[in-house]
Amino acid sequence: MAAILRQSRSLQFTSTVRLNTGYSMPILGFGVAYGFDKPTDTHAVTKPSVLEALRAGYRHIDTARCYRNEVEVGEAIRESGVPREDTFVTTKIDSSLHGYESTLSTVKASLSDLGLDYIDLYLIHDAGSGQELRLATYRALLEAKALGEIRSVGVSNYGVKHLEELQQAGLPPPAVNQIELHPLCQQRPIVDYCREHGIVVQAYCPIIRGRTDHPVIKELSEKYEKEPAQVLIRWSLQHGFVPLPKSSQAARIRSNAQVFDFELTDADMAALDSLDKGKAGAVSWNPVDVA
Repeated sequence: MAAILRQSRSLQFTSTVRLNTGYSMPILGFGVAYGFDKPTDTHAVTKPSVLEALRAGYRHIDTARCYRNEVEVGEAIRESGVPREDTFVTTKIDSSLHGYESTLSTVKASLSDLGLDYIDLYLIHDAGSGQELRLATYRALLEAKALGEIRSVGVSNYGVKHLEELQQAGLPPPAVNQIELHPLCQQRPIVDYCREHGIVVQAYCPIIRGRTDHPVIKELSEKYEKEPAQVLIRWSLQHGFVPLPKSSQAARIRSNAQVFDFELTDADMAALDSLDKGKAGAVSWNPVDVA
């Protein structure tokens, strides 16, 4: 994977990427998928973590219906004092809720739980419901967009097959495809398709759920005097991805954002690129191959 250094020297915490809907999205997000990799009281940790993230300068928060914490995310945004127009909120609908009418009602439930007048980006969380239901879900999200309830429609965990399915159905391309993405699992065919079709790629599990003991990662951490997680997030940014690191620790929340004062060389980007294990490198569910 060739390094995409999209003016990397000028990347800042406040930098944004323009979506195909015309809206701008911050290039670094904050994920709140607590409890999936280790036991966590999601309701207890979400609000203070999002408040800390907003204090640290994050303006892009990524949640989902199945995370069961949209209420806490909304409370944190309101209590933070950060103007709504300065925040970018993403949520998602998983395959257990797919269908046209159920999607329309789920969007309204998200608006209610978040306490927002609109949602910046609404994603189909996974393609596991089958072609008929996921297409109906996509059409319903487009309807919610037309109603002003959401601003951009996207997908998550979509393989090339699922993306082509949208095109074949005559539907507009998603603004975003959020997939597991890090040096060990680079999903190159999906990334290539998205780049060719103007779809922004978001990276979940960008710090490999803390599994950063690979010698190359450790070597670069020492070279740049940065945490391994910071090296991984910087790799993602220099490739033009939008990483979504997650933490409930204040120090880690802040350090994950301290990635704009150094730049990986082309050689070091290539060294990280060489670590790709394909699907075998995934550390999450990564359901991009479902029928």
